[in-house]
Amino acid sequence: MEQLAYLTLRQALDALENGDCTSRQLTSAFLERIDQYQPCLHAFINVTPQLAMEQADLADRMRSDYRQNQANPLPELCGLPVAIKDVLCQAGIPCTCGSRFLENYIPPYNATAVDRLINAGVVTLGKTNTDEFAMGSSTENSAYGASHNPWNIERVPGGSSGGSAAAVAAGMAIAALGTDTGGSVRQPASYCGITGFKPSYGRVSRYGLVAYGSSLDVVGILARTAEDAAILFKVIGGWDARDATTLEKPLPNLSLNSDIQLKGLRIGIPAEYFVEGMQKDVEEKVRQAISEMEKWGAEVLPVQLPHTIHAVPVYYLLASAEASANLARYDGVRFGLRKSGDTAAEMFKLSRGAGFGPEVKRRIMLGTYALSAGYYDAYYGQAQKVRTLIKRDFETAFEKVDVIATPVTPTTAFPLGKHNEDPLSMYLEDVFTLPANLAGIPGISFPVGFDREGMPVGMQLMAPHFREDILLRTTHSYQQVTSWHKQKPEMKFPR
Repeated sequence: MEQLAYLTLRQALDALENGDCTSRQLTSAFLERIDQYQPCLHAFINVTPQLAMEQADLADRMRSDYRQNQANPLPELCGLPVAIKDVLCQAGIPCTCGSRFLENYIPPYNATAVDRLINAGVVTLGKTNTDEFAMGSSTENSAYGASHNPWNIERVPGGSSGGSAAAVAAGMAIAALGTDTGGSVRQPASYCGITGFKPSYGRVSRYGLVAYGSSLDVVGILARTAEDAAILFKVIGGWDARDATTLEKPLPNLSLNSDIQLKGLRIGIPAEYFVEGMQKDVEEKVRQAISEMEKWGAEVLPVQLPHTIHAVPVYYLLASAEASANLARYDGVRFGLRKSGDTAAEMFKLSRGAGFGPEVKRRIMLGTYALSAGYYDAYYGQAQKVRTLIKRDFETAFEKVDVIATPVTPTTAFPLGKHNEDPLSMYLEDVFTLPANLAGIPGISFPVGFDREGMPVGMQLMAPHFREDILLRTTHSYQQVTSWHKQKPEMKFPR
């Protein structure tokens, strides 16, 4: 069963098409591993085995019918088991957002990204763990308990899509959807030794995604390879009439082949991302990966991103302000947790006090303050201006390079509880991923080695707006000549 659980998406599709396995067998392999490792890793909040097997059996019937008469084409992802981050709505399945406030909320509709996957024939295994309302960098903020890193269960898997990353790395799902507001796909992918892809803002519909920061949220993909990410992106990407922020622009050519397409690629290296205090193993492995690309014909050039230093304060002002507005709807009246009170104000206070965790409360208060009368221009207004400067830095850099290469994080996965008493140190874990969200550009994280303690190291590539093809092609080329993405954790912890 382990052999099936660690197939890439492309390999699994080939196995299904060739009759080497059925969707029922493939789904059973993942469900067995979920039963085996969920108690230790806590990657899922809700597992849906009955639904998954029904979907798998339907996929097998469709494939059998197609082989017999080939009357109707098969859906492109027919029978592939995936997981969904628990901030994306799936009809009839609880959507908790990692919060007690939505513990019993069952959406009546699918998010567009989920809907497109289901229409493409996927099998949905369940909803993965997340920091509450996607606010966090370790998945320790989940009201349902922390997730653990498959490479070392004493370490975090990253966040907020830590459950999705842990599930893919542990062979509990072939791929998973996540969301990336400030690095929440790329950072956990790096910590767990898999590939994490964040498209440009506006490429994937946010309809049915429970909002955190509306100008920053992006639905992303966690998978084993860039090729797998490209396959899923073709399905979930594109314009959606239900989301006014999606772009009416065709997706780029995402076809990937075995050719090594690095010759002539211009890679920008920003000094601002290689800072004092970084873990030496991280810088060493990232620079080695860049050198490997140079061997295959890439050209390395220095670039400047001078306003990067302001990314952390700008992000936490803007994201918190948007969170304050978005989370105002959770008032104990319309849906979600409700606590009784003698007055409406008391009911609001009791419901929100009991429903939200400490980190969510912290960001609501920060955001409300930044938006309040007398402070709006000084904080939120100024942050928007600096965001524009960060965006212009990238535009200038991309006039001379095709991609920008950086570490994903300053360190590898840190121990559980390390930053619990120091929120600022937790926020600094996202220092290298936040700028891409502020600028709205695409980014990808992929494994490039291990540190001295055997924890994965990831590298990040960023590209101009809507040039996801460059990122996927470059990463795929690197993965053609290296094997870091093929490594898997030993999984020898207690079960």
